[in-house]
Amino acid sequence: MDVRARLETVWRMEYARIVAVLARLLGGDVGRAEEIAQDTMVVALEQWSRDGIPRDPAPWLMATAKHRAVDAVRRRTTYDRKLREVAETERRRGTSAGANEPDPDEFDQPITDDLLRLVFTATHPVLPPTSRTALTLKVLAGLRIDEIARAFLISESTAAQRIVRAKRILAEQQIRLELPPPDQRRGRLAAVLEVIYLIFNEGYAATAGENWTRPDLCAEAVRLGRLLAGLMPGEPEVHGLLALMELQSSRLAARIGPVGEAALLPDQDRTRWDRLLIRLGLAALDRVESLGGGLLPYTLQARIAACHARARHAEDTDWGRIAALYTVLGHVAPSPVVELNRAVAVGMVDGPAAALALLDRLAGERAIAGNPQLPAARGEQLARLGRAGEAADAFAAAARLSRNAREREVFSRRARTPPV
Repeated sequence: MDVRARLETVWRMEYARIVAVLARLLGGDVGRAEEIAQDTMVVALEQWSRDGIPRDPAPWLMATAKHRAVDAVRRRTTYDRKLREVAETERRRGTSAGANEPDPDEFDQPITDDLLRLVFTATHPVLPPTSRTALTLKVLAGLRIDEIARAFLISESTAAQRIVRAKRILAEQQIRLELPPPDQRRGRLAAVLEVIYLIFNEGYAATAGENWTRPDLCAEAVRLGRLLAGLMPGEPEVHGLLALMELQSSRLAARIGPVGEAALLPDQDRTRWDRLLIRLGLAALDRVESLGGGLLPYTLQARIAACHARARHAEDTDWGRIAALYTVLGHVAPSPVVELNRAVAVGMVDGPAAALALLDRLAGERAIAGNPQLPAARGEQLARLGRAGEAADAFAAAARLSRNAREREVFSRRARTPPV
C-alpha cells in the first residue's frame, strides 16, 4: 500500500478522536482543532513519504497533532494560563513521548474520554439542530461537505455554512469540551443518542464512496454507547441503542460477500454472524426491559434486530412479529423510512401486492424522495409479482439514486436480472 493510501486509511479511522483530543487541549475550539488536524495530515504525508510509514501510525498522528496544538497555544502569549493547564494535564497523563516515537500506551483514553465529551459538545443546546447534525457528520463521522449536502438534499454551500455556524457559536459562547453535570445530561440525552446512531449508521451503510460499510465507525459508535451506558446506567434508551448497535454489528462481516460484493440480508451467510455480539445485544435488550423501556424508539428497533438475530436461517424469520413492531414504531417515532420497512415486512406476511400498495403511498413523500431504498423495495415486490420489466426499471432507478458504489452494483445487477 502506498503512503497516501495508508495515511488516508488511518486518518479516516482516527480523525474524530484526534479532533476531540485537540479540541480539549485548545479549550473547546473545534474549528482550530480541525485546522491543526489537517496540518498534521500534511506533515504526515511529507514525513512518511521521506522517512517511511511509522510502525504505529495512529499514535504517531495523535502525538504529532498534540505537539502542534501545544505549539499553537505557546505562540499566543495571552494563552499562557491555558498552556500551563495543558502542560500539567499532559504531565499527569504521562504523555511525554515525542512525535517521532510516541508511547502507544498514551493513545488509550479514559472511561469518560475526549470523544464522548465531543459528542456532548456537538449536541449542546446553543446549536441549532441543523448545524448540530452537520457538525456531527463532519467531525465525528468524517463525511465530506459534498456527502453531507447529498445526505440532506441541500447545496454544498448550505452544508458548509451550517458547519461554520456551529463552530462559530461554540467559539463565541466559549463552550468547553466537557461532560455536562449529571443533572443536565438527561436533557441532552436524546441528541447524544441521535449523534451516536448517526455515526453508527454511516458505518453500517456508508452514504457514498467505494466501501459498502465502515466497520471502524460502527466500532467507535458501539464503544461510545458502552461508555454512555456506564455513565448513565439507569437510562433504558441508552441500553436500547447499545442493543441495536451490537445486534446490527453482529452482521457486519456477512454484509461483504466472497469477492468483496455487498450482501443483502436474505443472501448473507449467517454462520459469519458474530454470536458474541448477538448475546451482548440481547443482554442489553433484557436490561432495557428490566428498566421499563420496551416501547422506546431505539429499543423497538433493537427488538426488530433481535428477530433477525434469532433466526438461524432466513426462512425462520418471524416476519409477523417484525411487521407488528414496525407498526408500533410508526406510532412512537413516525417516519417514511419506518413505513418503508414496515411495507417490506408486511410483504413477507401478506404478499407482495400488499407491500406494493403501501410503498406506492410513500411515492409522494419528499423526505424519502431521494432514498434509493424506496425504488429498490418496489423492485423486489414487482419481481415477486412477476412484473419483471417494471422491476428492472425500479432497480435501475435505485441504482441511479445510490451514491455508494457497492450498493449501486447490487441494484444494477438486479436491474439486469430481477430476482424472482
